[in-house]
Amino acid sequence: MPSGFWMILVRLLYQDWLRRPVVGLVERRLRAPLERVHPTWREIERQRRLIYSAVVHTVDRVIGQRLVSPPVAAVVARLWSGALKPSSGQRAAARRFRQEHGSDPPWFLVISPTQACNLRCAGCYADSGPSDAHLDWDTLDRVMTEAEQLWNVPLFVFSGGEPLTYRSAGHDLLDMVERHADRLFLMFTNGTLIDRATAQRLARLGNLTPALSVEGMRARTDERRGPGTFDRVLRAMAELRQAGVPFGISVTATRANCEEILSDEFLDFFFHQQGAFYGFIFQYTPIGRGCHMDWLPTAEQAIAFWRRSWEVVEKKHLFLLDFWNHGPLVEGCIAAGRDRGYLYIDWNGQVMPCVFFPYAAANIHQVYAQGGTLNDVWAAPFFAAIRAWQREYGYGQCELTAEHNWLRPCPFRDDHARCREWVARYGSQPADETAAALTDENYYEQMIAYGQEQRACTQPLWEQVYVHSGADEW
Repeated sequence: MPSGFWMILVRLLYQDWLRRPVVGLVERRLRAPLERVHPTWREIERQRRLIYSAVVHTVDRVIGQRLVSPPVAAVVARLWSGALKPSSGQRAAARRFRQEHGSDPPWFLVISPTQACNLRCAGCYADSGPSDAHLDWDTLDRVMTEAEQLWNVPLFVFSGGEPLTYRSAGHDLLDMVERHADRLFLMFTNGTLIDRATAQRLARLGNLTPALSVEGMRARTDERRGPGTFDRVLRAMAELRQAGVPFGISVTATRANCEEILSDEFLDFFFHQQGAFYGFIFQYTPIGRGCHMDWLPTAEQAIAFWRRSWEVVEKKHLFLLDFWNHGPLVEGCIAAGRDRGYLYIDWNGQVMPCVFFPYAAANIHQVYAQGGTLNDVWAAPFFAAIRAWQREYGYGQCELTAEHNWLRPCPFRDDHARCREWVARYGSQPADETAAALTDENYYEQMIAYGQEQRACTQPLWEQVYVHSGADEW
């Protein structure tokens, strides 16, 4: 539909007298009984509805407080509508892929276009800092164009390094966002390079939302990211609010901060005072700079974190996703190009299953030099083996089982022996020197022990709450 339609719709939503009854109607529908849902799926469906409800309440909050400008909201609404209800031409791309490969294509692509970063944070998964390593402009554009044409990817995610340091052929990364104006973008950023001009440019583009990284409140953020970082992030948030750009926060949960980042103080500060739209939580994985095994949340902390995260979503109506504890929402691991999942490409062109699985199945530069495309990358035996395991682990099955515990969704962190077996069998290469160091036998034994602890602690919860639908007991 024309953009004018979306502008009219958005302006109607800015009328409180109209929006609030609509929110109430949607909320009542989301609370309807789950009568037609298979018994073993009822808790997952209930939790999905809690997330949908949180999104609805979040939209009501940010529009009610005028935290997003109508032009930006119109662009976002139009693009999300296209992503969720693609056109006939867009559906044809997915249909061709399905006919050729027997499954749907990935739904999004994660790209780290540069390793460069203006900070040097402790424990950085990418070991980022001063670096010249980056994807050249033409390669980055080709990757994105192919993902659109071959897979109908509606969403691109930029990670890093710091994406806003990217420069190639006289362009920066927002030039690429403008070039692909009919796609949605999420950018994980440290936030320190977002000034007024950048915020205003993001408002004009309308199709990118930045997720700003914090580690907790001021003391914890500055401890890991450097003195003064917290205040620089707050200044960036102020500029984004002023420009009407929706933004979120990204947090790494560690043994030290996992209580703080779900505290009322933290959540109220960032969501209600600063105006964050969403929050993404990634439990620490010991890769990259340092490999701090003692940063991993304990199994007991992970369970407490799971309980608290759902309390926050349900009672505070916050759009908050924990990419480990909320594994059941997406039916386990979404890496390796799974349908409704993604692949990861770094600044050297290495293509990996996941940001946190630093072993490559291919290099995009070599694939292109040999006349290949992203479809050839997707078909790599390493990725195919992971997708086969995902299906075996229950993804897409009709009934949940006790042995396929989606509270342990990550093969690298939760089932490390299997991960090493894949790497050895398919000759997958470590992405860099820090990944090569992970072959250490002591590291292997510690990861195996951690996975066993996680299983012992989460298995009763998985069986009680999900498999046997004991949601009313927790």
